[in-house]
Amino acid sequence: MLKSAVLFLALFISSFVFSQEDIDDELKIFLDCNFCDNTYIKQNLGNVQFVRDQGLGDVHLFFVSQANGSGGRLYEIDFIGKDKFENINYKLEFSTNTNMTSDDVRNEILKHIKLGLIRFWIANGSLTDITVNVPSPEDETEEADEDDKWNYWVFRVGASGYFNGEETNKSSNLNINLSAKRVTEKNKFSFRARFGENRSTFTFDGEDIVAVNNSKALNISDVLSINDHWSYGFFGNIGTSTYSNYKTYWRFRPAIEYNFFNYKESAKKQLILSYRNGLVFNNYIERSVFGEDKELLFQHSLLLGGSIRQEWGNINGEASFNQYLHDTGLNSLGFYIGANVRVFKGFNFNVGGNYRITRDQINLPAGDVSLEELLLQQQQLQSGYNYWVNVGFSYSFGSIYNSIVNPRFNF
Repeated sequence: MLKSAVLFLALFISSFVFSQEDIDDELKIFLDCNFCDNTYIKQNLGNVQFVRDQGLGDVHLFFVSQANGSGGRLYEIDFIGKDKFENINYKLEFSTNTNMTSDDVRNEILKHIKLGLIRFWIANGSLTDITVNVPSPEDETEEADEDDKWNYWVFRVGASGYFNGEETNKSSNLNINLSAKRVTEKNKFSFRARFGENRSTFTFDGEDIVAVNNSKALNISDVLSINDHWSYGFFGNIGTSTYSNYKTYWRFRPAIEYNFFNYKESAKKQLILSYRNGLVFNNYIERSVFGEDKELLFQHSLLLGGSIRQEWGNINGEASFNQYLHDTGLNSLGFYIGANVRVFKGFNFNVGGNYRITRDQINLPAGDVSLEELLLQQQQLQSGYNYWVNVGFSYSFGSIYNSIVNPRFNF
């Protein structure tokens, strides 16, 4: 009996040791992507072990992404070697377009991850079951580049609705939008039209109380590149809003912007200073607190904003100032900052906040707000400031491996 127990223990220990050695021989990957289908990647990428912290990996896969002109996105993957692979560092780029499904996108991401890991597999000596397929000369066909019949134009139409109710109340929300844009290295033109309506009905003592807010907006912008750091543009919009007391409004404001970094680095870091100055026209539903039914004003704004995304996390923030030129006391000043930082192994800290001092609410209607309008949020109220704050942290510990995926009861 004792001999059997000793034999069983020896087999258990040896199997654990050999299995741990197998794990240690595999390439350890830290996947740093907050927009990828991580489950799909873990289910379809073999010959690696995924770890929960960047300090535990052989390779850090660092993703950044930004919108491209076709309605898709430009992806950059930095393959950052650690420890014995620290001399291997490079980047792969690829783009998606608006016609690609989410499945197409995740397969494209997976394909480029595999391509990027080949050098690490070679250096690790773990080429078992690794194959590379390239076309043979007789299979290659020379295809001429097709002309873009749309000339870089991308169009999009969308609509959404939300409806709910019970015996004493019901509500609905409807949104319709249309957009068109054309993006090249020298020029970025955008056109957006939107309609939205919120309707709520409350029944009290046999009487229906109906609250309706609707808005329409048309926005047009044209941005032109000067060089790697300077840009200028023109921004215009026209619309209506019952909540904000606008029967009609329009704005036209030229602008100039300077990026302290090269625009080509914008996915990872940017620091911009922009200035806008132009005309604002308001035609009010109800006479404003300044006794105006309609008015044409000059307004300017200044914004300083920046963002950094690196291996240790990301930080972004901005400070903005808006002011009417006919009365410089009518202004607003806002600040925003947000950060997600890896402090040490397994510990992440995130913080975000926004604070705005508002002294420029010229659109507010004169007179008192009724209790009904207040409770139903039918009308914007005067406020000298607004803010929001969030703070949080996370800490993970335990097994460094997290390659196993179990999707049961995820719905």
